[in-house]
Amino acid sequence: MTPRTVRLPTAADTQDLGARLAGVLRRGDLLVLSGPLGAGKTALVQGVGRGLGVEGRVASPTFVIARVHEAGRPDGLPLVHVDAYRLGSLDEVDDLDLDVDAASVVTAVEWGHGLVEQLADAHLEIELDRSSDTEERMATLRPHGGDWAERLESIA
Repeated sequence: MTPRTVRLPTAADTQDLGARLAGVLRRGDLLVLSGPLGAGKTALVQGVGRGLGVEGRVASPTFVIARVHEAGRPDGLPLVHVDAYRLGSLDEVDDLDLDVDAASVVTAVEWGHGLVEQLADAHLEIELDRSSDTEERMATLRPHGGDWAERLESIA
């Protein structure tokens, strides 16, 4: 499938895209988010959390590197939110032991491009960009393997 680009006029629209994504997520899914500071990576993961029924605040894990959020959905699908900004190598990613739980959770990794793709056989790459003079963002969704292309048809 060709990458799909979604226009997101506001931060709320970015969160709404995340919530729609949550509707097609299942155990073992990996979301790899990239984009400059302020592009909406955390806002998108907040929407995913909302869609999964996460209770409490989904905040950027910048200083703690990773947070686990238990889900409120009936299927109990937890969200692992990772900020790989400070990680410089595959060894540092391996030290987090993300692969231990990867098959039973949804893992969303900000700044993970080139570092975490090996955590799953398939993943969804989400590149976010923000206009310098407005709140508008653009999200480019790139499916990599599995049935991501089919799942994306129903959300974007």
